Amino acid sequence: MDQPVYNCRPERKDAAENRQRILDAALRLFEQHGVEPVSMNQIAAEAQIGAGTLYRRYRNKNELCLDLIRDPVDQLSKDITAYLEDNPSMPPSERLRGLLTLFLQFKEIHAGLIAGVEHSSAALGAHSRTSTSLYEEFHQQLVQLFAEMNVEDRQSGPDSVFRADMLMIALSSDSYLFQRNVRGNSQESILEQLCRTFI
Repeated sequence: MDQPVYNCRPERKDAAENRQRILDAALRLFEQHGVEPVSMNQIAAEAQIGAGTLYRRYRNKNELCLDLIRDPVDQLSKDITAYLEDNPSMPPSERLRGLLTLFLQFKEIHAGLIAGVEHSSAALGAHSRTSTSLYEEFHQQLVQLFAEMNVEDRQSGPDSVFRADMLMIALSSDSYLFQRNVRGNSQESILEQLCRTFI
């Protein structure tokens, strides 16, 4: 996911303290109410700072959510890279299942924040599914695996880019949370259904 751009100079102590207070306050409010209903003014009040201080640090809630989720996203990226490097000879369908497992574990733990990033991006006019580096990285890996599956099957299956697009739509927060909260599917059930549908 794209990250807010920070200066390379060391952060002042008071600025670092304010940042941590903002992040802690935002996380408390998000856990209590969800991301979407919480306003920037509520976050400033909870952090006991002025709204101007908050907006100097984060122009909008999207940037704040991105900062909150930055470390988990970095870890997911490392986990995916390590998994692919450790399993190069595994059939592409099995590697795809492994990637989906990692992605759904990440989605399960951070569903609220991810949804907040997607909804805030959409409100800002960005394409929530295509505006982040995490999406681009994961999408490219899916395209590669689908292409390998077509070669392995020795037939021209569905277009790999289109197939990856459709899978990423199925993995969006709205879709995932609908399956979890409305349909009552577990993370494991969603994984099985995705594998049956796309593999």
